[in-house]
Amino acid sequence: MFETELGALWHSLTGERPAPGAVGITGGEDVLPGPFRVAAAASLSIAAATLAAAELARLKGSELGPVSVDTGHAAAAFRSERYLRVDGELPPDAWQGLSGDYRTAEGWVKLHCNYPHHGEAVRRALNVPDSREAVGEAVARRTAWDVQEAVIAEGGAAAAMRSRAQWLAHPQGQALAAAPLAEFTAIGPAPVRPPRPSTSDRPLGGVRVLELTHVIAGPVAGRVLSAHGADVLHIGAAHLPTLPMLAMDTGFGKRSAHLDLRTAAGRDRLWELVAEADVFVQSYRPGALAGLGFTAEKLAQASPGIVLVELDAYGWEGPWARRRGFDSLVQMASGIAAETAIDKPEPLPAQALDHATGWLAAAAAMTGLRRRALEGASLRARLSLARTGRWLDELGRTEGGAAEPDVTGLLEKTESGFGTLTHVRVPGILPGAMPYWTHGSPLPGADAPVFSSSAPA
Repeated sequence: MFETELGALWHSLTGERPAPGAVGITGGEDVLPGPFRVAAAASLSIAAATLAAAELARLKGSELGPVSVDTGHAAAAFRSERYLRVDGELPPDAWQGLSGDYRTAEGWVKLHCNYPHHGEAVRRALNVPDSREAVGEAVARRTAWDVQEAVIAEGGAAAAMRSRAQWLAHPQGQALAAAPLAEFTAIGPAPVRPPRPSTSDRPLGGVRVLELTHVIAGPVAGRVLSAHGADVLHIGAAHLPTLPMLAMDTGFGKRSAHLDLRTAAGRDRLWELVAEADVFVQSYRPGALAGLGFTAEKLAQASPGIVLVELDAYGWEGPWARRRGFDSLVQMASGIAAETAIDKPEPLPAQALDHATGWLAAAAAMTGLRRRALEGASLRARLSLARTGRWLDELGRTEGGAAEPDVTGLLEKTESGFGTLTHVRVPGILPGAMPYWTHGSPLPGADAPVFSSSAPA
């Protein structure tokens, strides 16, 4: 049922077509509600990443068998944060403060205030105290577009609700029309680099991944890579806010260290890690890391053959290319939330743009590793939530189904720095090397800023 769509997705990532019988997707799409084909997008993106792992293993001489994905398991994985429990209890809610949908004098606007500084931006833009009632009264006197632009001007994150037609006519929507789902470019010369020697028989055994990401999409990419055996080191900073629930949900199999990149010592240590890394994944706002000196070209010079994977919200070209954004905001801006809205915006049944982009980013990272082993060069892959949203839109519509996927048999318990985590196990079957996480999520900053393969025993 998904063969044609998977073939098109794989071709967009690799320029190739999957071998007949290489992937099987089982189950129907009636595991999630709503008209958008979220279960299909989940199954296809997970299949692409799992197939990319199988292709890397083939470079090492391992034939791991046909990939398969169950749509119900894929749907549950795209809602992983909803099933997460810590010591049997619900984790802290990621939605904080003034976040939410507000009716304006003309239309709806979503304010994203999960980080304190974004809440402060809203209060400055609207000249109101820290009160949902005050915000509601202020936005009711203005248009959704006016509120959006005022908040953005103050460094916040907001999006007015648009229809699909409005988005496709918008300059940013038009910029996305010409953009590939994952854009690969060479960022520097490098010799062919075969897979790093490793005692592991997993597809990414010996691969070192440096991850500078936050929220969901970027961390999911690192979580996928760790499930296939990569040595993933997440770098954050003690002075930057975190959302505990998301750190719990996306940290599986990784190490977590803090570096202060405002300091010369912090930047120097990051450069030392770059020199050891095979993959560098970053999802901060475009220009943020480059402004600290970590440009694509310098990364390629520091580690010839590195695969740089970059994620953003609205795309890499167009008037909104540098705009702050999150999954929920992109859904509002691009017409997704408006399609079935009646009395209020109607979001997807999962943070599907985040999760799909994360899985596709992991597939792009593995594709880049395969290309450098066969062709050489340092490569960059760029993806965006909004471009993933366009792909979801292009998949068409379905009648929808159950309000919740059946997670019977899909949950397991793993010890972590936070306590015992109950979570969705890794989806995607790779018979000769099943994906799994070696350990639970660490507390942010709990580890030294070194890769586990170079850390003292």
